[in-house]
Amino acid sequence: MSELYVGIDVSKDRLDVATSDGRELHVANDAAGHRQLCELLVRERPQLIVMEATGGLERAVAAELAAVSLPLRVVNARQVRDFAKASGCMAKTDRLDARVLVAFAQAMKLEPRELPSEELQTLQALIVRRQQLIEMLMMEKNRLRTAHKEVKRSLKKVIELLEEQLRHADQDLGSALRECGVWREKVELLESVPGIAQLTALKLLASLPELGTLNRREISALAGVAPFNRDSGRWSGKRSIYGGRALARGALYMAALVGVRHNAVLRVFYQRLRAAGKPAKVALTACMRKLLTIINSLLRHRQRWSPKLMDTA
Repeated sequence: MSELYVGIDVSKDRLDVATSDGRELHVANDAAGHRQLCELLVRERPQLIVMEATGGLERAVAAELAAVSLPLRVVNARQVRDFAKASGCMAKTDRLDARVLVAFAQAMKLEPRELPSEELQTLQALIVRRQQLIEMLMMEKNRLRTAHKEVKRSLKKVIELLEEQLRHADQDLGSALRECGVWREKVELLESVPGIAQLTALKLLASLPELGTLNRREISALAGVAPFNRDSGRWSGKRSIYGGRALARGALYMAALVGVRHNAVLRVFYQRLRAAGKPAKVALTACMRKLLTIINSLLRHRQRWSPKLMDTA
């Protein structure tokens, strides 16, 4: 395996490619361009190919590269841009972005990662679409409250349409879950935890497919519920959570909110923190982290909920 790194900047119409040995090229972002790129990179056998997540534009070429067993990593675009600024590269073009991706991969010593399975991508797409429908429905209902009588009829029709689409989205999620035995088993394990319903379980699995494979510190940081220090010299600031995956954090928040009311073990943990003087928000965040640790262990060992898990988490 050579030490060649390849950066691919993805846009709607073309792919800008840069290599660590100074070569540059671009191909069309279509089936023919993907085949051309795959043929070239198969001959080169690079150490790693890196590209940004660009809202789905990268999926087709990433799938083609993975299909021919090329080492691939799809990275967070914000991290790459922060790296570029820290390196003094303020300009931004497709050609420069491809070169920055190469430098980012080399500096961070990135390793390949497998792409999400087709079943996982389907679940993620359905969950995101359901969330979009809920947000649009809330906006239309809010407009209806103060709308002029001449537009209320239009708003009601849109609300009816969105409610129908939401019902279809729920049906599609149920169908996708029934067709995938592996995900159905994981959802059932998560549903055994008091406070976690099916939709919450689906959101957690879709946004954190690493559940059950990482340790508690790694999974907490990934979900955005790990507290980070803010210290400098003699000054010691308050630790706070930062970053992570918003969908997972939102699902954990709702699960913890229900759990401190209906999960006897989690309720005791929350009440103990409050009695120790912790603010409600801090105590609830701790419950989110504790709950995440529990379900991470639960999926690793493929066991259902038990109050004893609280002592080992």
